[in-house]
Amino acid sequence: MHITKQTIDQVDLQGKRVIIRVDFNVPLDEDRKITDDSRIRAAIPTINHVVDEGGSVILCSHLGRPNGKVCPELSLAPVAKRLKRLLGKDVTFAPDCAGPLVKNLASQLQPGDVLLLENVRFHPGEEANDKEFASELASLGNVFINDAFGTAHRSHASTSGIPLFIKASAAGYLMKREVEYLEGAVESPVRPFVALLGGAKVSGKIGVIKNLESKVDKVVIGGGMAFTFLKAMKLEIGRSLVEDEMLDFAKGVYERSVEQGIKFYLPVDCVVAASLDPGAETKNVPIQEIPEGWYGLDIGPASVKLFTEAVENAKTILWNGPMGLFERDAFARGTQAMAHAVANAYALTIVGGGSTALAIHRAGETDSMSFISTGGGAALTLLEGGNMPGLAALPAR
Repeated sequence: MHITKQTIDQVDLQGKRVIIRVDFNVPLDEDRKITDDSRIRAAIPTINHVVDEGGSVILCSHLGRPNGKVCPELSLAPVAKRLKRLLGKDVTFAPDCAGPLVKNLASQLQPGDVLLLENVRFHPGEEANDKEFASELASLGNVFINDAFGTAHRSHASTSGIPLFIKASAAGYLMKREVEYLEGAVESPVRPFVALLGGAKVSGKIGVIKNLESKVDKVVIGGGMAFTFLKAMKLEIGRSLVEDEMLDFAKGVYERSVEQGIKFYLPVDCVVAASLDPGAETKNVPIQEIPEGWYGLDIGPASVKLFTEAVENAKTILWNGPMGLFERDAFARGTQAMAHAVANAYALTIVGGGSTALAIHRAGETDSMSFISTGGGAALTLLEGGNMPGLAALPAR
C-alpha cells in the first residue's frame, strides 16, 4: 500500500521556511510535566529531515481543548523544553501562533532553526477552519508539511486550511507511515487476518466493523461491547454495559460473519463485580452465569486462552479497544494477557491509538508491536474508510 498524496521527499526544502503541523497533544500531570512523549518522538524524523535538507522549521500544534481561549495550563511550553532535549538543539518558543511578533520570529529563521508556535487552539479560528486565520498561519512559511495524523480527521485551519494558501504541501513521514499501515492492513492484509476489537461501545466501532467484516478471517470481540453481542444472542448479562439500540446490528454482524465463513469469537467467561465501587467483591464466572445485578468488567481466563489461540496463527493482527476496564488493576488482566499474546504472535501487529496504546504501554509490550497509531479517532476514521480532511487537502503525488 502506497500513500497517494505527495510526501515530504518530493518537495524542495532547501532554504525554505517549512511549517510542520505536528500532533504534540501529549498527556500532562498536575505539575504540567509530560507523562508520555511518544507523539513528540514520532515527529522527530520529519523535523530532522527538514533540518538536514537546509530548511528552517515552524512547528504548529494544539494541546487539549481550550475552546478558542488562552489557557496557560494548556501552553506548549513544556513541549518546547522536551523537544529541545530530544532534538539536541535550541528550540525557540513563540508566545502566540499569529500576529506581528510571530511573523517577525519566523522571518528571522536561518536554515536549521526550529520555532515552536503556541497552541493553535487558543484562537477560535482554528477549530472553525477560518480562512483568514489559516491564511495568517500560512504566511509564516512557504512549504507546508502535515505530520499530525491524530488530527487528520478534523477540518481545522492548521490541518486542511493552510494547504489552500501554500501550494508546496505534503505529508510527513509519520502521516505516511500511519496511512500505509492502517490502509494497508485493511486493503491487502497478509492472511490469516484477525481483528481484535474491544472498548466500551459497539456504536463507536460501527464503521470499522462494517468495513472489516468482509475482509477479515477472524473477529475477536472483547471489552464492554461484547455484552451487546451476548445480549443479542439472548444471554443474561446482569448490569453489564449494553447498547439496546445496537442489538439488531450486533446480531446482523454475527450472522453475516457465520454465513461468510468468518470465525467469530466472543468471551466464554468474564470477571464480574457486585458494584462499580473500587472495593467491590469480584469473581470469575462463565458467560451463562453472570449473576443478576452484577457487572461484567473484564474477560476471564478461559476467554484469554480462547482469544490467544485465535491470534496465534495470524499473519496480520489489527487491535482496537481494550478487553476490559484495564485502568483498574482488578480488571486489567484480560487486556494485559492479550497484549502479551499479540506481541508473541509471529504477525504484523497494528494497534489503533488511544486507550489501546496506553494499555499496551502498561503491559510493557510497546516495543513488540509492529506499529502503534498515534491517533485514536483518526485511526478509527481511516479504518472505517471515512473522510480525512487533513489528508484530502494535500496534493496528489
